[in-house]
Amino acid sequence: MTTSAKGLVALLRLPYWMMTGGLALLTSFAITKGAMDLLTVPLTFFSMALVTSAGFALNDYFDKESDAIIKPRRPIPSGALSLRQVMAISFALFAIGLILSALLNQLSFLILLVDSILLVIYSAFIKRKSGFAANILVGVLTGTAFLYGEAVTLGTGVWNPAALTFASWSLYPIAFGTIGGNVLRDILSLEGDSKVGYPTLPQRVGNLNSAKVAAVFFIATGVLAPLPYFLGNFTPFYLPLILVWSVILIYASIRLRVAVSPGNVRKYERMVTMSMILLPLALILEALSSLLGGLL
Repeated sequence: MTTSAKGLVALLRLPYWMMTGGLALLTSFAITKGAMDLLTVPLTFFSMALVTSAGFALNDYFDKESDAIIKPRRPIPSGALSLRQVMAISFALFAIGLILSALLNQLSFLILLVDSILLVIYSAFIKRKSGFAANILVGVLTGTAFLYGEAVTLGTGVWNPAALTFASWSLYPIAFGTIGGNVLRDILSLEGDSKVGYPTLPQRVGNLNSAKVAAVFFIATGVLAPLPYFLGNFTPFYLPLILVWSVILIYASIRLRVAVSPGNVRKYERMVTMSMILLPLALILEALSSLLGGLL
């Protein structure tokens, strides 16, 4: 693999495709109980995944000076890709992702268009002005994967956001956990962020208070994650793994509030991150609920 090809792969951040396109697709399957049009599946996944990569590429462009100090192996500071190449790739990914979403319906296009605008605002302005506001915005963007997952199932010609139901809106608060996780990662990267002048929450209020803020978002996620079941949108098959995840989140929150140290922050950040696998597994069980119900 050439240096440019390696740089492109690094620029795309492929593992995040499962956290965006994959999450949207699993939401679609969970809401429809697996009954999705075959063409809708790849369009859903790749439209959101490509816009996600476009945002990462744009972020690399605006972070070129800071990455040269704290992440010198990133594609731009390492010389794998030029600034012009990164911008061209970002523009192309945004364009392709939006075109794919337009093939689904107007509401899907609208959601990804708003996401694209917010990604530009995040990279160009918010991240440099307020690390915590950037954390909030990342959470907002993560939550749109659930809305997108329902929007793509509504058929052609749909453009009104009011067409979205509690089936997707009740999943949206799960994105609060992303905010808490990013706050913990800001604690762990405090030294590097200080070097480049990122105004993150730990620099403003300290590690202890930042960990408490993260804990609040984890508790909110843990309490609200079972909401789709209690609102009657999902079946009992969704509930067991989500309740386990809720317990893990609340436990980690309690520990973060009573014992803050770099070692503990790293430990519970890893615990929360690894436990996130329970969410897609719960959505898969919900998608299979009709089949599983027939077997029981």
